[in-house]
Amino acid sequence: MSNSKKIALQNWHFKEAKDGDWKKATVPGCVHTDLFAHRLIPDPFYGKNELDVQWVDKKDWEYRTTIQLSKRDLIEDKMELVFEGLDTYADVFINDRKILSADNMFRIWKADIKPYVMEGENTILVYFHSPIMHDFDKPDQLGYNLPADNDHSEDGEVEEKKLSVFARKAPYHYGWDWGPRFVTSGIWKAVYIEKWSKTRIRDVFIQQSQVTKEVAELKAVVEVESTNKRDIKLTIFDQHGFTRSEKFSLEKGLQAVELPFSIMEPHLWWSNGLGEPYLYQFTLELSEEGTTYGSKQVKTGLRSIHLVQEQDQNGNSFYFELNGVPVFMKGANHIPNDSFLTRVDKDAYEHEIATAAASNMNMLRVWGGGIYEPDVFYELCDAYGILVWQDFMFACSMYPGDEAFLNNVRQEAIDNVKRLRNYACIALWCGNNEMDAAWAEYIEDAGWGWKQRYNDQQRKEIWQAYDQIFHYLLPDVVNKYDELTAYWPSSPMQALTADEAQHASFETIKSGDIHYWDVWHGQKPLQAYKDNVGRFMSEYGFQSFPEEKTVLTYAEEKDFALDSSVMLHHQKNGAGNHLIKTYMDMYYKEPKDFTSFLSLSHALQAKAIRSAIEAHRLHKPYCMGTLYWQMNDCWPVASWSSMDYYGRWKALQYDVRDRFKQTILIVDQGDHQLSFYAVSDELLDQAAELTIQALDFNGNMVMEKSLNVTIQKNTSIKIHQEKLTFLQGRLEDFVIFAQLKVGEKVIDSVEHLLVKPKDVACIDPQIEVEYVENGIELSCSHLAINVWLEADQDGFFSTNNFCLIPGKKKRVLFTKSIIGNDDFAKYSLPDKVVVKSMYNFI
Repeated sequence: MSNSKKIALQNWHFKEAKDGDWKKATVPGCVHTDLFAHRLIPDPFYGKNELDVQWVDKKDWEYRTTIQLSKRDLIEDKMELVFEGLDTYADVFINDRKILSADNMFRIWKADIKPYVMEGENTILVYFHSPIMHDFDKPDQLGYNLPADNDHSEDGEVEEKKLSVFARKAPYHYGWDWGPRFVTSGIWKAVYIEKWSKTRIRDVFIQQSQVTKEVAELKAVVEVESTNKRDIKLTIFDQHGFTRSEKFSLEKGLQAVELPFSIMEPHLWWSNGLGEPYLYQFTLELSEEGTTYGSKQVKTGLRSIHLVQEQDQNGNSFYFELNGVPVFMKGANHIPNDSFLTRVDKDAYEHEIATAAASNMNMLRVWGGGIYEPDVFYELCDAYGILVWQDFMFACSMYPGDEAFLNNVRQEAIDNVKRLRNYACIALWCGNNEMDAAWAEYIEDAGWGWKQRYNDQQRKEIWQAYDQIFHYLLPDVVNKYDELTAYWPSSPMQALTADEAQHASFETIKSGDIHYWDVWHGQKPLQAYKDNVGRFMSEYGFQSFPEEKTVLTYAEEKDFALDSSVMLHHQKNGAGNHLIKTYMDMYYKEPKDFTSFLSLSHALQAKAIRSAIEAHRLHKPYCMGTLYWQMNDCWPVASWSSMDYYGRWKALQYDVRDRFKQTILIVDQGDHQLSFYAVSDELLDQAAELTIQALDFNGNMVMEKSLNVTIQKNTSIKIHQEKLTFLQGRLEDFVIFAQLKVGEKVIDSVEHLLVKPKDVACIDPQIEVEYVENGIELSCSHLAINVWLEADQDGFFSTNNFCLIPGKKKRVLFTKSIIGNDDFAKYSLPDKVVVKSMYNFI
């Protein structure tokens, strides 16, 4: 049993501080969602309603509840009020007496309330100061605006002031180039009273000193709080019968005790694709003279994870080694799942993580402009074998460096490193997103033009603050509280060198990670992905609109035009709609209407990111990671996501699922030949058969070739090259079909067009759908490209956005939920399937 008991605080009410009536509130929650629940504001996501609710963040708000405490409650030695999250500037009162002031959304706030409470009814009031009014004068006090280009000051009616950098609050709340501006306030995480006597366990860290398949050398670092000196026994045990105990003498107050132990022949935790993400459940019990006074459980996976940066013939490596195995990271960047965070429940998180696993990913990057996600996110990553690159919450801005700000950041980092360090999925702590490259301190004409806005003294102050936070403060916290996990100061970066070799760019990069945006922002053709491959591709992306069903949640058919005010409002990247159209003109024929444009934008996005992923995997092991931007959305919008706000898979998600398989075949087209690569993440060589066919669009074969090949383990290898001379230059009339088989199992197949889709003759493919015992089977009379399946209910197909060749049937499964169903074993059949292809879009 645990000596510590929690009393949940419920029945909250809220009102505007200056006036208004108390109304029922939802806690955890925020002001915006409470106002919407009472229909005091319109749906913030619909149309341009975002602009009509900007008044909310200029007001102060109050939240209030009462709690009945008994004599028995008050007998306890200690009574603490705990807020796991307060957003953001808040004063807390108990019975009209202030007990704490909060100023950081990411911290845990606690206060001893024993002196302030009484038997009977007690009133708890939280007064939230407007984050906008609280920080409004700070740029004037500083003497200049700090860079924060994604801060949508104009939408928030705060002049030119960049306020996001002063608040330790989710940066994306102030707007981003994919998200709206909703600067929230509220009790956004659990709140409760914790009471206890004598002694309790405050925190447990299972430090994994050394883990191999033979033995795991571990240490339980246990924070214990005691009201007096006493002798206690600490016992640790797991679900397999292992147990170990040791006696300790405690002093009064908070202290740490260490209990080393070993697990022989441990079940190792592996990332998705390499093995089981096995989890141990350790229980710590604290007892005195046979009475248990505290217990705590920690679920974690036993593994070794290292960021390997070693000099090689190409510069310096940048890859993750899991249990001694170099692992190519396949995944995406994750942003918050909603502008209003408390609307994201466990099912929504599991849908995202299950989608990642079903898409053959093994890593997500928690990007630094959002939040340190709640525990459920990391629990799911542990369970599904998804590693996490964890940014600290700093992105695309420069920040203050005064002592109060630094102290606040230090405690924020401590709280979150301690909270997350037990999760097996945590692979890396990263200081910030894009700030080193944006400022580019050591190259005068590099970066985003930020330095040039300031005089020499201002530049010195700004860089000094940066240097202090990301090169000293944060690594110091990681080293103290999670020393075996790597810290990386900024993404992207080459190395911490304090000279021009520090900053990442494709002119010089041979080390570190890189963000590549010349395709999209730079309007380079997709071919540029092949020509610009770094050691670890931690960001790159390409936009699409969501599907029509999603668009209709924020727009009406009268808004169905690229330049309509609603479509422009739900496109936060200024040139975004124009860029989608520009790239579409490069590669596809003109869509026949706006609905077709939406569908074609999916195909275009999938084609772009598919070509990037193939370029990155083809260059393994020079390149050892590809994380596209972005996995998800925080509202319904045109963006770089592969899965929209409602969790619907775009074409990209299906292409990612295909291109992230453990072993893939890549057809790389040069001027006069095709090169065939086998890329494997498996840890054993595979003997395979490669079959290559060239067919016309009616399915007639003009060339066929089969050969035995060896797919080498954990690398990329060219297995064949074929000249295209046999087609006599008529590339637009043929499709290449290539297939890899290991034994009787097809492990990958590829349909490769030899020209751009816009240059392919589009004839009615006459696709037929047959319902079979375990799915549907499709066939056609003429080549069909970008075949897209839609069901009459929400769900997911085993494949979509594919090429269909006459004579080659394709079987497809369907499931209503992706959770726990990564192999589509729990398939079902929708009543109706609609099949479209490029023919229907132009």
